[in-house]
Amino acid sequence: MKTKIQLSTINDVKNFVSTVSKYDFDVDLISGRYAIDAKSIMGIFSLDLSKPIDLEAHVDSCEEFEKDIAPFVAK
Repeated sequence: MKTKIQLSTINDVKNFVSTVSKYDFDVDLISGRYAIDAKSIMGIFSLDLSKPIDLEAHVDSCEEFEKDIAPFVAK
């Protein structure tokens, strides 16, 4: 599953990490040539958060995950 997310504030980052950490599968964030673990707050802060970031979840389909991350999906 791939989508773009936007994390505008420190609280967005904290809430996003706590949301994706509930899931067993790997979730990566990709910005340019950097790919980091979406469950790592420090990793996320190393990215350029001024623009949307590519999210790649290593799972075929997970409706619950998609609902949980909906507030962070870039519009």
